[in-house]
Amino acid sequence: MYPIKFENLYYYKIWGGRGFENFRDNLPDGYIGESWDVACHKNGISVVANGALKGKRFDKVIKEYGHSLVGTEVSIEKFPLLVKLINAREDLSVQVHPNDEYAKKYENEYGKTEAWYVIEAKPGAKLVLGTKNCSKQQFAKAIKEEKSDKYLNVVEVKKGDYFFINSGLVHAIGEGLIIAEIQQNSDVTYRVYDYGRGRDVHIEKSLDVINFDLEAKKISKNQVEEFDGFSRVILCENGYFGMEKYSIRKKLKDNSDVKKFFIITCVEGNGKIILNNLEEKIKKGDSYLIPATLGKYFIEGKLEIIKTYPN
Repeated sequence: MYPIKFENLYYYKIWGGRGFENFRDNLPDGYIGESWDVACHKNGISVVANGALKGKRFDKVIKEYGHSLVGTEVSIEKFPLLVKLINAREDLSVQVHPNDEYAKKYENEYGKTEAWYVIEAKPGAKLVLGTKNCSKQQFAKAIKEEKSDKYLNVVEVKKGDYFFINSGLVHAIGEGLIIAEIQQNSDVTYRVYDYGRGRDVHIEKSLDVINFDLEAKKISKNQVEEFDGFSRVILCENGYFGMEKYSIRKKLKDNSDVKKFFIITCVEGNGKIILNNLEEKIKKGDSYLIPATLGKYFIEGKLEIIKTYPN
C-alpha cells in the first residue's frame, strides 16, 4: 500500500468558474464548479492517478484490497465519504440536504452532512448558513412570494474559516469562494431558491427536511496544539467523520490506523509525503488517500493540510 492520489473529476456548473487554475493546470474548458477528488459514488468514481494501481477505478481497488485499504471498522459495501473542491463564480442555489432516514426513504441514498473549509475568499464573500426569525409556515410563504432572503442568515467569511453543515441546515455558497467540502457519500440536494436559473427546485421536500432550530457552527478559533515542526487543531468530530487541521513548518510524523483510512487534503503550500523510499509530492488542492494498513509516514514541507477520517 502507498498514499493514493486520484484523477480530478471535473463537473461543469452554471455558477462555476476558472478559479482552480490558480493551483491546477489540468482544467477543462468551461465553467467548472466542482472537482471530485476522492469519490466512489454512482455519479462519479475516482480513477487512481499514481503508483502501481494507476488507471484502476476506486471501486475495483476497494473490492480488491477490502479492509486493508479502508479499515476494519469501515464498510467495503459503500465508501462513506466524498471529498470535493467547489469554485463559485456566482452564488450557488439556496439549498438543504436530508438526513439518513429521509434520504433512504425517498432517494435510496445516504443523507448529507458536510463540512466546509474556505481555501480562497474574495473580499466580502458570503455564505448562507441557516434561517433566522421564522417558522416553517413563514418561510414557506416567503418562498412562494420570492422573499425568502429576509429569513436567511448571511455571514461574511475569509480564507481559513471552517463550518460544519448538518443535514437539515439551509445553506448556500456565495460568489468569490473556493471551498474544500468533506461530506457523506451522497449527491442529494434539494434547492429552495435558484435565482431564476431555470433548474428544478424542490420546495416540498426542502420544507420536509429543513430544521429551523439548527445553527451553523463556525470553528475557526479552536484550541491549537503546538508540536515540534507543526501545529494541530481539531475541527470537528461527529457521527460521520472527524477533521483535523495541521500547519506543517518542517515535518509531521504520523501512523495510519488499521480501523479506518485517512484523507489528506492540502489547502495551502506544498511538500511531500514520504513512506520508506517512496515520495509523493503534495500541493495546494491535492488530496491523498492514506490506506488503513500503510503504517508510518511523514509529511515534509511548508503546508497546511486537512486530515479527514470516517467515524
